This record gives sequence, C-alpha cells and structure tokens, in this order.
Amino acid sequence: MSSAVSPADLKSLPNLPGYTFPEYKDNYARPNTWNVVNGVRIEQKEGLSFDKPKFVKVSKPPDVWRSGSLPDSQTRAVFKNANAGIQFQDLPAWDAFDRHVLRFSGYFKESVVETNLENFRVRKVTIYYYLEDDTCQIIEPKQDNSGIPQGQLIRRHRFPAAHGGYLKTEDIRVGTTLQIYGRTIFVTDCDPFTREYYESAGDPQGPPEPEEMDPFQETREAMKNHAPVQSRTYEKVYREVMLGGGHINADMQQFLENDKKVLRFFAVLDDVYTPQFERRPFTIMFFLADDMIEIREQYPLNCGRDNFPIFFRKGKMPMGAYKVEGPQAQARKKNEFVHGHDFRVGMTVQLLGTYSFFIYDADEFTRRHFQNELGMDLEPRVDVRLPERAVPRAKTPPYTGYGSWDDSMGSVTHLIPKQPKKDFVKLFRHEGKVLRFKAKFANPKPEDADRIFVISYYLQDDTVAIHEPPQRNLGIVTGRFLEKGIHMNQVTGELFQPNDLIPGKVIKIYNNEFLIVDMDEYSKKVFENPDALLRTFDLEAVLQKIRDSMRQQYPLVRDVFRKFDGDHDGVLTVAEFQQALERFGFQLSPEDVLKIMRHFDTRKDGQVSYNEFCDALLDPDWTTVMMQTKPPLDDSHDIGYAERAMVKSAERAETTQVRKAIKEMGDVLYKKHNFIMRLLKEMQHITHEDHVSAEQIQHALEQVGHPFHIEDVQRAILYLQPDADLSNVNYRRLFSDVVTSYHDVSAAR
Repeated sequence: MSSAVSPADLKSLPNLPGYTFPEYKDNYARPNTWNVVNGVRIEQKEGLSFDKPKFVKVSKPPDVWRSGSLPDSQTRAVFKNANAGIQFQDLPAWDAFDRHVLRFSGYFKESVVETNLENFRVRKVTIYYYLEDDTCQIIEPKQDNSGIPQGQLIRRHRFPAAHGGYLKTEDIRVGTTLQIYGRTIFVTDCDPFTREYYESAGDPQGPPEPEEMDPFQETREAMKNHAPVQSRTYEKVYREVMLGGGHINADMQQFLENDKKVLRFFAVLDDVYTPQFERRPFTIMFFLADDMIEIREQYPLNCGRDNFPIFFRKGKMPMGAYKVEGPQAQARKKNEFVHGHDFRVGMTVQLLGTYSFFIYDADEFTRRHFQNELGMDLEPRVDVRLPERAVPRAKTPPYTGYGSWDDSMGSVTHLIPKQPKKDFVKLFRHEGKVLRFKAKFANPKPEDADRIFVISYYLQDDTVAIHEPPQRNLGIVTGRFLEKGIHMNQVTGELFQPNDLIPGKVIKIYNNEFLIVDMDEYSKKVFENPDALLRTFDLEAVLQKIRDSMRQQYPLVRDVFRKFDGDHDGVLTVAEFQQALERFGFQLSPEDVLKIMRHFDTRKDGQVSYNEFCDALLDPDWTTVMMQTKPPLDDSHDIGYAERAMVKSAERAETTQVRKAIKEMGDVLYKKHNFIMRLLKEMQHITHEDHVSAEQIQHALEQVGHPFHIEDVQRAILYLQPDADLSNVNYRRLFSDVVTSYHDVSAAR
C-alpha cells in the first residue's frame, strides 16, 4: 500500500541517473530583471552582464538659470556633514561625478644595478581616481634625458585593494603608501579639488609630504646651478691682453646679447607705377643679432594681389643701389650696410636704390630700445591713411506720383524689383486711426464754389482718400472723389504728411488744388498732443486681461515665459515686456508699461524673473486666508525704478554681446583644424614678445581672414581674463583659454 508523497519529500530525494522529478515552483511570475529609477535603466539583481549601477545622494541644484546667470562649477555630491534643509535626490554615479577626477602625486623607488653611480631611481607618478566608476590610472610624467620610457604606467581600470575587493577613495591618503601590482607608491600630495572633495566628505587629507631626490636628479639640478666657465672679469681681460690674447668675437657677443631682439618699423610706399595710385603698407624688421633686414608687405583684405608677402628676404642690405656681386667682389665694410639705428619715425628712407619708404610708426619694443640704448624718443605715430574716394551718387529720379513710393524706388535700387515690405509695426499701432479734414477748391469755378470735400488721412499706411458728401440741389454727382491710395502732394513734391493738411494750407493732387478749411475733434487732439495716438486704458483692467490672456496661451507657465523671453536669458526686460503687451493689443505709454512691469517685479530690481512671473500670473495653491486676492496695481510713477530698468536692459544687452563674441571666437579657434598654428605664426610676424595689445590680436585675426570688431575682442579677453590689461595680454594663454572654455559658454536655449 503506497502513501502520498509530498512535494517536500520529492525535493529531498537525490537526483539519480535515469530518474526525473517534476519541478515545483513557489512563484510562477516572470522575474523582473530590468527597472527604471530616476530615468536610468538599471538591473534589478546582480549576476547578469553588468553590475548594478551605483547611486549617490546629491543636493538639487539651485535654480540659477532662471535669473539668467551662469551656474558656478562645483562638486555636486553632498556627504554626511551637509547642511540641514537641503533637498536631496538620488542620481547614478556616472551622472553626479561626471568628469570629477581625484588627482594624487607620488613616487616609487626602482633599484638600479647596472651602474655604480646610483643605487636607485625615484620615479614620480600621478594617480587619477575617476569617481564615476571607481577606476584608477597611473601616469608617469616624462622627464628629459632620463633614459626610461615614460607615460602611461598602468592603464585605467579598477585596482585591487590589499584587504580584498577594489580600491576606494578612503584607501588613498597623503603620507601613506599604496601597494599596486607589487609596486609601493608613496603618496605625497593632491590637487585643490581633491582636498575640497575630502573636506566636504568630513575626512580631510594631510599636509603635503616632501619628495625624495635620487642621485640622478641631484646631478641634473647641480648642472643647472653651475656655470660651465668662470665669470669674465676686468682683471681676466687685462691679463689676457697683456699675454697677447683676449680677442673677443664681437659678432658672437652681439648674437648672445641681442638674440631674438628685432626692431620693427611700419612704413608705406606710394606706388606710382600702377595705373591707379596705391599706397602699399610694409613692415621693416631689423634683427639686432646679425644686423640683417627683412621687409614684408602687409596685404589688405581683398586687395587682388598674390599672397607673397616677402618683399626683401632676410639679409644685409647695402646702402645705395642694390647690385648682384660675384665671388671675386671685394667684401663691404660694416658701415656700408643699412642699420636700424638710422631709422626714425616720420622720415623717408631710400632702400634698394629706387624705393622710398615713409616710416610712420614703430612698435613698443623699438621705442623702448631707442629710449634705453640710444637715449632718444621716437616721434608719435603719423596718420598715413588716404581719404576715401568720394564717389558721386546718382541722382534719384523724381517720383512720378503713380503707385507707392516703394514701388517706384524698387525699379531704381534693384535690377529685378522686389515686392516692398510693409511696416507691420506701424500697421499694428495705428490700425483704424484716421485724420479727417474739411476742404474746398482753392480757385473754384462759379459752379464749384459750394462744393465741400472730406480728406481722410490713414495713419496706418499713409494713404489718402477724398470723399464729397451729398448736398441738396447741388446738381453734381457726389460720392468718392479720390480712391484710397498713396498719393503725392504736388505742392511739396513729396508724399502726403499729416502736417500738409493743417487748416489754412493748400494742397495739390492730380492738378486739383484744395484749401484745408477745418478738421475734426480727434485730429485736433492729435495735433495738440501727439501722445493722444496712444489709447488710454484702465491699468487694473489691463492687468487682469493680461493674466487671463497669458493663461490661455499654453498649458504650462514655462512655455508662456519662454515665448516672451526673446533673448532666452531667463528674465524679461522693459523692451520684452512692452512687446508682450503689444501682442495682446495694448498700446501703452512707457510710463504705463513700467507700472505694470513693477507690479510683476516684486524684488524691484528692474527685471522680471521666472519665479516673479509665476507668482504674479498664478494663484497660490493653498493659503490660510479665505478668499485671498492679488494685491492691487500701484498707479504711481517711480523714477528710480525706471532708471534701474534701463540699467538692467543695458546689462542684459552687454551680456548677450559678450556671449556672442566668445562664441564666435571659439568657433574660429576650436572648430578649424590647425588654425591656431597659423594664428601663432602671424603673431610671431607681428611681434616677438609674448604680450600684445587687443588691437594687435584683432589685426592678427584679420590677417588670417577672420575680422572681428575691437569691442568683441576686448569682451572676449575680459571674459576669459577679468584682471587682464588690454594693452598687455598673453596671447598664448588667451588662445588656450578660448579653446578650453568653448563648451562652457552656454548658448541660447
């Protein structure tokens, strides 16, 4: 008799060959392997193809973008000693610690057994710890004449730790040693970012440790400190001369003292041999090291000449006519060659026999050399620019009177006439505004003496229409006398203007003269007060209408704000706020616009931020006061607020110009391959010094085919180097900063 076997007993039986047992599952649901946390796809359990992503707790970044300013770059992670009250969120490590690298300095000793001059060699290394995935990399900086292949010592991966597992941030301490694949590395220091990271984590690093020197490094340092020969004194020179020696190589002494020192003069040559007179600019360079001269021509943009700037190749230039001498010619003396100390600003020099160069300026180094070495000051710069040739402008043909003025001028200014553009701003502002005048014939015939006309002037498109109202027993068919259109006043010879229709004046149209007799009340108000064209509104009603209209634009307030924020800087200025009001049909005066804007601007700083826009547009979600309403509009005029608004508008405009300038310069230096090398060569042609002025940088960019305004160059320099002197800028550092900060400059959203 057999008894029932439970599933637990079947599971406990051994799995013998030839026997199979049914599988019993406690849960028949399909396992969920993948999940999405905070918008990141992760694995639910370990043991699959990838490890479970590491999440860290970070503080939510402040809403600095809403005020239009650039956020400060700082560590995003928040540790156990963070201040209370900060809102946190979980982010994956590859997002929170993106491009966050800890850098440590250290060294390890390597024994040297092949020589008796040294027993060991100290090899300095740099340890990089990447926080995003806990990987490490060890780089050995290259050392001159070390005889050791250096560079990447250990590639980037997760280092095994001595206690098991992988190396963590708390395992690396300044003043301790690391055991990495049999090497003992002593950690001596870390960079400021690493110290800031450990201080924020509540575990600061120790002070820097001194690095040990090996015999090889001591020998290299000793070679730098000791001169190869004894110093040359007056007594030694005297003794050598007394013994018959002491002949100094004057040319070599000149080379050693004046190497890389160049006098640079700017000159012009009046070329009268061309069919059209031309003033050609040149740069005359005199090399003090070997008394050689080089003349380079500075080609203006689109000058039509071939790009061969070398006018006279570097060499010694004899005085007088230039002759080609043979090998048997007698060598010239030193004083028979042209010398740079003979040049002066404002003088005309005859070079190569037939060319007369007028020197009009010199660079700063040349002026300092003349002042310090020769004891004389060069004359100031001479303006040699030719006056622009005045080209007589063709006389504009007279207006025929048919059609609009833009239609008639289209055939004059364009070979193929284009459809004239309408002034939509004027159409929008003056829609439906008509000035009406009463007129009669100036010199009427007896049968036309009683005829009355109404002249209508439409402000939206400057058109004129004439209507004759009906009169009893007149005997003339009345009605439309002149259709609406753009017409010319034959008295002035120009199109009709409102001032031509003032009562008492005479106009002439299509050979009909009219005397203006009177005008309606609306026209009188317009002529007495031009601001009467602006409609008067109840500002409190306008404010409520704007709130309702803005809510109906988009479902999200963010989209409404972005629609009115034209320059995408995160704030609304006076001009943008006025455009927003005009979109809803409110033609308000500047004072009324400032009143409504001040109601939105709770901080009264002259601009409306996104938070202020939301507070003024939306109602609070909850309140402790029943039936709470928005505060009323302040109808008073604040002069101080108007000044602050103008200042903020100017600051925002300047910020836009700065961002545009640095972005355009970055497009030139970053995107174009090998362009920096061309620019550096051009800077070397301009000067041999490392510091130049902003004007010289602009000139170099213009010479390589990328002209910039001097204001944009100055904006880029002051943005990257706020403390820089515009007359003394390190151009190599500037170009490097432009390239490295290219992706840091935010574009318009």
